[in-house]
Amino acid sequence: MVRLLKPLEYYKKKYGTWAYGLDKLYLLMEKQHNRGQEGAGVGVVKLHPEPGHEYVFRERALGKDAIREIFETVHDKLAHFDLAGSTTEEIERYAPFIGGIYMGHLRYSTTGKSGISYCHPFLRRNNWRSRNLLMCGNFNMTNVDTIFERVVSHGQHPRIYSDTVILLEQLGEALDKENHRIYRQYRDSQVDPQLTRTIEDNIDLRRVLAPTAPEWDGGFVICGATGSGDMFALRDRHGIRPAFYYYDDEIVVLASERPVIQTAFNVARRDVHELAPGSALIVNRRGDVDVSDILGEDQNRRCSFERIYFSRGSDADIYRERKSLGRNVVPAIMDSIGGDLENSVFSFIPNTAEVAFIGMVNGLEEELNKTKSAQILNAQIAGTLNAERLAEIMGRNLRVEKVAIKDIKLRTFIAEGDARNDLAAHVYDVTYGIIRNNVDNLVVIDDSIVRGTTLKQSILRMLDRLHPRKIVVVSSSPQVRYPDYYGIDMSRMGEFIAFRAAVELLHDRGMQSVLDDTYHECKRQETLLDYEITNCVKAVYAPFSQEEISRKIAGMLTADGSVNAEVDIIYQTISGLHDAVPSCPGDWYFSGNYPTPGGTRLVNRAFINFYEGNVDKR
Repeated sequence: MVRLLKPLEYYKKKYGTWAYGLDKLYLLMEKQHNRGQEGAGVGVVKLHPEPGHEYVFRERALGKDAIREIFETVHDKLAHFDLAGSTTEEIERYAPFIGGIYMGHLRYSTTGKSGISYCHPFLRRNNWRSRNLLMCGNFNMTNVDTIFERVVSHGQHPRIYSDTVILLEQLGEALDKENHRIYRQYRDSQVDPQLTRTIEDNIDLRRVLAPTAPEWDGGFVICGATGSGDMFALRDRHGIRPAFYYYDDEIVVLASERPVIQTAFNVARRDVHELAPGSALIVNRRGDVDVSDILGEDQNRRCSFERIYFSRGSDADIYRERKSLGRNVVPAIMDSIGGDLENSVFSFIPNTAEVAFIGMVNGLEEELNKTKSAQILNAQIAGTLNAERLAEIMGRNLRVEKVAIKDIKLRTFIAEGDARNDLAAHVYDVTYGIIRNNVDNLVVIDDSIVRGTTLKQSILRMLDRLHPRKIVVVSSSPQVRYPDYYGIDMSRMGEFIAFRAAVELLHDRGMQSVLDDTYHECKRQETLLDYEITNCVKAVYAPFSQEEISRKIAGMLTADGSVNAEVDIIYQTISGLHDAVPSCPGDWYFSGNYPTPGGTRLVNRAFINFYEGNVDKR
């Protein structure tokens, strides 16, 4: 979100364009393109419109080129307006998509629903400016049924059953009540249109958010703007979803990632602030900026998967954390290759794992230096240390190579079903001539292994064409064992390779009763109150160590005999994760410890769907 705090003429004089806010919105969205490639949308609110003229603009598009299509459309519409020959007042009031509030959104579907009608921002229309509401967000609500029932019980009739529409209507009702409150306060002393302007000047968004947001169970950053020029962004009380903001005397900006703001506005890291969990950034129509505690800050459960994978690695903290994740898996790698660094080649797949790879190499170099030091000392004690021997020892280096090239910029873990399998087989090309046949170990690090589809369909077969003695695939994140319900598309229990491995192990060892018992306990807990429920699915993993599940995963991925090399799968430990990412301890997809009751209730329901064979349900 972008809010201009000066008149448009100020930006025209200083930056040479009426479209300063629009240009910044475009840059922010492109810099966050990593967060959504399914669709996009923008919204603009004018602060000084004339009756009879549009003042809330919205444009949406689908596909990976949605940002480009949207801004081409916007500029086509602007091309029909005489920007050069218009007065400041005419620009302020009539130029399309030139306003004081800008909103942009990039979409990844987390509910299985797609299409233009599900692209943000959503818009609630009204003939009074202060009752119009433009809304977008990074969120997923776990108690949509409860919120829907509450909205319907108040007499509303939502057009679409989705958390976005329901939240829009719920906030819209609260905004209507705030309008009525001010109307009742001033109706005896003022008349229209003075009363309308008084209402617009006195809207208090805290009164809109405070009675509404406490009902929401989920991870969220909800952003909104009224037609009369008030703006807000509210973060969940656990800080599950990220939000950062910056403001000065010219502008207020909020985005999901800190370095995006740093780059777009060329500001120092210290000037970009994290929006505190439970708080709202509010800017009223006069441009007053305030950060208010709406929900209260609860236990820190900031999402660790954001740090491992989803966010851009250009953030200083994230960069250091990803390096630490790579370093922390070095002991397990050394065990897997028997300490044989001389006959091992190290690489990474995909490109998002490159920073973790750097950390892994740093840790391996420390191991190599220990070996070198020991060899030098031993040679010195034995009296065989000379210049030639010293040069031989010091000349040993890690064999670091680029073994795979990704040709298609696709994240296959967000594709659906058979489409993911089709994509996975064509994602990478291999680099030949760097592995000694049946002699070298090949170690590759990935940032996460969620479903195992790409490994089985593409990566392992591709690496095996190099004829290594052993392939070691390392995940810088722990085993993804449980669905996420707070905005990242990992929601079907049966798709996780770690879950499937645990189920197969139960069958292998004649322990199918664990699955039956877990199902019955999940069913029993369906009627319990929120504070009474527990994650029953933990029982599926309880009999096995992480290493046992990893070995089973390796066996499942190579069971069809298509890979000749020995394969080992290594995962980050949860303790290694927390050591590397101490500020973001949210780990429910790894540990099953959900931050809200809604997550726990949904994971039990997901197991019921799995057990009953309802594969399309989440």
